[in-house]
Amino acid sequence: MHKQKNIFLIGLMGTGKTTVGRQLSRKLKMEFYDSDRVIEERTGADIPLIFEKEGEAGFRKREAAIIDELTQQKNIILATGGGAILDSENRNHLVNRGTVIYLKSNLKTLIQRTGKDKNRPLLHADEASDVILQRLLDQRGPLYEEVADHTIETANNSIHNVIQAIIKHLQ
Repeated sequence: MHKQKNIFLIGLMGTGKTTVGRQLSRKLKMEFYDSDRVIEERTGADIPLIFEKEGEAGFRKREAAIIDELTQQKNIILATGGGAILDSENRNHLVNRGTVIYLKSNLKTLIQRTGKDKNRPLLHADEASDVILQRLLDQRGPLYEEVADHTIETANNSIHNVIQAIIKHLQ
């Protein structure tokens, strides 16, 4: 493996970053972190509450600090929040401190996977979730592509196949 042997999973909400990260960590015997879970553990509040109290800017500030801290570790797998990529400092840390895997999915699959999830504050606006998800795809897609060492389609792919593709890329 190149870089620091860290594996960073990026992509929109619903692409499978946490699920893939957990299973990949078991297979490779590496520590797994989900930046959103770490933020929740440290603040004692869930993401929607942080958004409500501090706004997206407050949340992003917390997220940047966590990503800076976690990416400095060695031999970890990190699933980032879907918007972590918006911050240029986060992008630098990801690119320079590990291998970045972009888990990509189509709009239809993202709608199915995120439809019933109440823990996604960006989807609970006044617009339909498909409109919001399409906007996020358009906005963030080029940034994901820019920092990714490898892109893996997760829409019609089993978790096993996604993990095998990541391992193959790392060898």
